[in-house]
Amino acid sequence: MFKKILVANRGEIAVRVIRACKESGISTVAVHSDVDADSMHVRLADESICIGSHQPQNSYLNISALMSAADITGAEAIHPGYGFLSENAQFAEIVTKHGIKFIGPSSDLIKKMGDKIEAKKIAKENGLPVIEGSINNVESVDEAKKISNKIGYPVLIKAAGGGGGKGMKIINKPEELEKLFSMAKMEAKKYFNNDNVYIEKYFKNPRHIEVQVLSGKNRTVHLNERDCSVQRNHQKLIEETPSPVIDEKIRSNLLKQTVKMVEKIGYEGAGTVEYIYQDGKFYFLEMNTRVQVEHPVTEVATGIDIVKEQIWIANKGDTTLTQEDINTRGHVIECRINAEDPSKNFQPSPGIIRVFHQPSGFRTRVDGAIFQGAKITPYYDSLICKLICHGRNRNEAIQRMLRALDEFVIEGITTTIGLHKKILIHKKFIRSDFDVNWLAKEKFY
Repeated sequence: MFKKILVANRGEIAVRVIRACKESGISTVAVHSDVDADSMHVRLADESICIGSHQPQNSYLNISALMSAADITGAEAIHPGYGFLSENAQFAEIVTKHGIKFIGPSSDLIKKMGDKIEAKKIAKENGLPVIEGSINNVESVDEAKKISNKIGYPVLIKAAGGGGGKGMKIINKPEELEKLFSMAKMEAKKYFNNDNVYIEKYFKNPRHIEVQVLSGKNRTVHLNERDCSVQRNHQKLIEETPSPVIDEKIRSNLLKQTVKMVEKIGYEGAGTVEYIYQDGKFYFLEMNTRVQVEHPVTEVATGIDIVKEQIWIANKGDTTLTQEDINTRGHVIECRINAEDPSKNFQPSPGIIRVFHQPSGFRTRVDGAIFQGAKITPYYDSLICKLICHGRNRNEAIQRMLRALDEFVIEGITTTIGLHKKILIHKKFIRSDFDVNWLAKEKFY
């Protein structure tokens, strides 16, 4: 097994990876920007090294600085976490050429699946249903009009090189197309340095379902699905497993087809295949070639440590798991807690945490990197921790989550804890009668 791993990330995911390494007897190296010197991940690691200033491009996105840190500390492998460089094919290639193991799939697969147009082609070639629309980069407004007229409005323009709602525009009628097409391309260029876009049929009331996989040279296994349909502007807020809206026949077909595709492309590591689900049918959306924010939902339901398995596969090539090893139990819900003010259009809320108490108790887990006195800076993503609750059934999981949220005390900054409470007691959430656009329609904030 690896003796030393550098964690090329920060915050709660860096803490999560460091914990998995420690339990595996592996030394860890934390990297940090100047403002993160006193952060939890730095405190927990065996070694730490400053890689630059608070601007991400000067630190956590600085490949040269990261490689220098790996050289100086003698790290044998790099775990990228999620975000930052985790799906950067160039970074994975440089790490590999440098004789250091990148804990993730090959740079070639990261590149292919990171390009949404290419990923859609691969999914279609391997038998997955895809959303009707373009299969290549749409270069002109005239081409966009032809495709949109063919599949029918409303349509969705999406950036080929990224996600998170950037470069994404909903076109409800032909008159809107020219302006929003140009805006989508401009955003795509700005955020992803790639102005390629594609067009798909827009689903008005879909659910967002994703399948967690672990894949080695020997086999691919699925760890069942997650339902991530409680979203704001394409950003997930609450995730759960199993999905309360798909039956066993649909679930079995979805899982089987996903495993088949992942095996065929020769994927290695942890990955997630995401789908749109509406009217009893699912359609391929994208594949994330990394561990996801919501991976604890699956870990709690299955008892499988996904991060440890990632590290094992990177070191040995094979997965130790068989499909028979995967047994889910009960229902699990995760709430992402952000340092944001929902009443002010989710404006970030940086500051110092003056008072802090996190919940505990039966089947209650908190993944975070915060503590009393911690500084929440405005330079990075506003996610500060995740609360995960497990119940015998969905109702018990909801009740346990409400109890745990009531116990959570974070003073000094504004958080989304209050919003989560409102969502969990809403009759539509309790009935699971919602879709990805529900929050905006209900006006929770």
